[in-house]
Amino acid sequence: MPSPFERALPPLARKNGNQRPSVERPRIRVPLERAIEHCRVFTDGTRRPGEYHVSSALQEVRDHGNGFVWLGLHEPDSHQMERVAEEFGIHPLIVEDAVTAHQRPKVERYDDQLFMVVRSVHFWADAYEGNSREVITTGEVQMLIGPDFIITVRHGALMPELSDALEHSPELVALGPAALAWRVADHLVDDYSRIAEQLESEVDELEEEVFTPGSRFNIEQIYMYKREILEMRHSTDPLAPALRSLIAENRDILGKQLRSYFRDVLDHEMTVKDQIAGYDERLTALIDASVAKITMQQNTDMRTISAVVGMAAAPTLIAGIYGMNFEHMPELEHEYGYYIVLALIALLVALMFWWFRRNNWL
Repeated sequence: MPSPFERALPPLARKNGNQRPSVERPRIRVPLERAIEHCRVFTDGTRRPGEYHVSSALQEVRDHGNGFVWLGLHEPDSHQMERVAEEFGIHPLIVEDAVTAHQRPKVERYDDQLFMVVRSVHFWADAYEGNSREVITTGEVQMLIGPDFIITVRHGALMPELSDALEHSPELVALGPAALAWRVADHLVDDYSRIAEQLESEVDELEEEVFTPGSRFNIEQIYMYKREILEMRHSTDPLAPALRSLIAENRDILGKQLRSYFRDVLDHEMTVKDQIAGYDERLTALIDASVAKITMQQNTDMRTISAVVGMAAAPTLIAGIYGMNFEHMPELEHEYGYYIVLALIALLVALMFWWFRRNNWL
């Protein structure tokens, strides 16, 4: 007969014996304020002093009738993004994407809202000397653009410091929240250009090491740069079609001036894309050249070893013949036989050495 405790258990727990039912512990909900880096209000082309609360920022903008809110978030969770979505009326699909990191660069539109993802790239010039396996690290900046707000969400990336630029450019602020998105994208693409210049010097040094006669090079370093440049291509190449769709398909949101700004970002992105693709091809050629050079060096070493073994084989053969200890060997009784054999060995070794040197085996 079941005990009072067993009768209190749900049917599934009673069926599995006296095991206590597993109780799912509720996750601790981190307050939204922990993910907020800043909440700023811009009206009439200027930033209003101080920081604002999420619940009152939009109302402040709507009371003045001309401006937008810039909310900066750092790796928010789903609960925090749901709170933000309630305040700003964000589309549910954007909320899901904003929580999920490691997305490819893209631009998506939901009614009058835009969701834009731009990857950040950082180059550690001294990472290889420090025995690090990562020379290039990537992050992610997401931008949710609405009629009167922009929400920037960063995952493993550093946001550019734009306060001074915005305070001294009221005409840029007057263009609305999409202008801030352009400024962020322009800064990140400029970082691509700087990294491309640094990578060019690294690839040039690798080429000099590989193609310098007699030089020693580390093919593992070439493989490492090849892998890191591929990672950079995966982070930057999809941005070009995303910017094209942003310019061509959102004329009602982006004015003519902003579209020209984004075209400039697209031009820089295409330049960097071609540069990185060129470095990738050069590294592929370097790997092939390195393998060929290593193979040739191994062949040269094997020929040298074979030549040394061949020169040692002749004296060994003669010594082996005269070491068989037969009774009837006419040369054994010759008075100068020992000296003749030594001279013959020396002559054979000298002839073989001359022939190997002539054919570049030694």
